[in-house]
Amino acid sequence: MRFLAVILVLLSAATASASQQGCSPAKQIYLTIDTGSMRDAEHIAAVMNRHAVKATFFLANEATVRGDRSLEDGWIPYWRARLAEGHAFGTHTWRHWWFREDKSDGTVRYQGLGRGEVEFLDKGGFCAELNRSADRFHAMTGARMSPIWRAPGGRTTPRVLAWAKECGFGEHVGWSPAGFLGDELPSDKFPNAKLLSRALDTVRAGDILVMHTGIWSRKQNFTEIFEPLVTGLKDRGLCFATLNDRPAGGRSAEAKR
Repeated sequence: MRFLAVILVLLSAATASASQQGCSPAKQIYLTIDTGSMRDAEHIAAVMNRHAVKATFFLANEATVRGDRSLEDGWIPYWRARLAEGHAFGTHTWRHWWFREDKSDGTVRYQGLGRGEVEFLDKGGFCAELNRSADRFHAMTGARMSPIWRAPGGRTTPRVLAWAKECGFGEHVGWSPAGFLGDELPSDKFPNAKLLSRALDTVRAGDILVMHTGIWSRKQNFTEIFEPLVTGLKDRGLCFATLNDRPAGGRSAEAKR
């Protein structure tokens, strides 16, 4: 098993290197994909493989359409395959709750979507939230995540940004305003055609894009336009790179939803 992990890492490095040939930093855009329902995970991977797209995944242990969770054993083959293809990975916390506020007692309010799901984390508890996904990824693949993270909803506090650096995740990655692809917006107000047109009109080189492996609430499936989005952006001369491939000094825009 350890030998297989080493082979996967070597394949990942070779594939990533090959994918960047001819992809000028001046034309790079950075697709980031957060875990979600995983409904569209295989379709997204197939499109990226067809068009030599490299992305950065942010992983949390979320409920999936299979009735399991995205970092459980049933998804090990999926994450190993993405690693071998040359994608990058960061932590998205373990439970995918939201950081709400810094408290006067030195803790941070961490709140889930359900009633009564609230914890007040100290630095140790916060670091455990980030590290648990990173440790699980290492156990599944034999590889280490990049030292980057994304808070659910992009919502941070001054305290968690400082703590993250102290526990080894030096950069919080948001997204560019034009990079919010809108796959979690209600489809009656934001149909696919509108989202596609907006992205093709507004995304520019250097932008960080965000989407998910599946959204429970959206009725119209966003991934129906994923391939047209990819080909349309490439037709404009843009190319897809991971966040690890950014030019030196490149930083992400901060955004919240």
